[in-house]
Amino acid sequence: MAVKAWLMDDGEEDQRLPHHRVPVEYVPLSQLAEIGILYWHLDPKDYENNEQLNEIRENRGYNYMDLLELCPGKVENYEEKLNNFFREHIHADEEIRFCLEGSGYFDVRGKDDHWIRIWIKAGDMIVLPAGIYHRFTLDTSNYVKLMRLFIGEPVWTAYNRPQEDHPARRVYIKSFLEKPRIALKAV
Repeated sequence: MAVKAWLMDDGEEDQRLPHHRVPVEYVPLSQLAEIGILYWHLDPKDYENNEQLNEIRENRGYNYMDLLELCPGKVENYEEKLNNFFREHIHADEEIRFCLEGSGYFDVRGKDDHWIRIWIKAGDMIVLPAGIYHRFTLDTSNYVKLMRLFIGEPVWTAYNRPQEDHPARRVYIKSFLEKPRIALKAV
């Protein structure tokens, strides 16, 4: 089953709500791929022995992994941490998350700077490219267990918007947002 994504409304209600536009405007995986987002659906139950996960890790160089469980009883300063994740930011590296249990939302900026909400659930693995503006929140279940994957030593540094001059942002813009230029032939 593929992940669901949609264009968000501009409502200021609880960030944990779906925030569908009316009518709902779903975003296909192909449109997410156009802005650099990668997606797989894997079996979350036996992740230690999952051949497809191991192949992805090997092919993409993800040699470090840890687990993060987010819910009110397990995380100190839960609301503060969730608010930090929900601030719009970029990273200098890819953000790789594999949802093992529960669910939550990654919001990413589309080509025209609108928010696209991606609802991840158990089995969804997502890679956000370095330099994409995004944020994360739980849904109303208030629980998610994520595998975080990294290349090399784990670094999770958020650079809050605006970051247009950050090297990762410039590479992202050039790779995914700028229209390719077609050279004209002189006649």
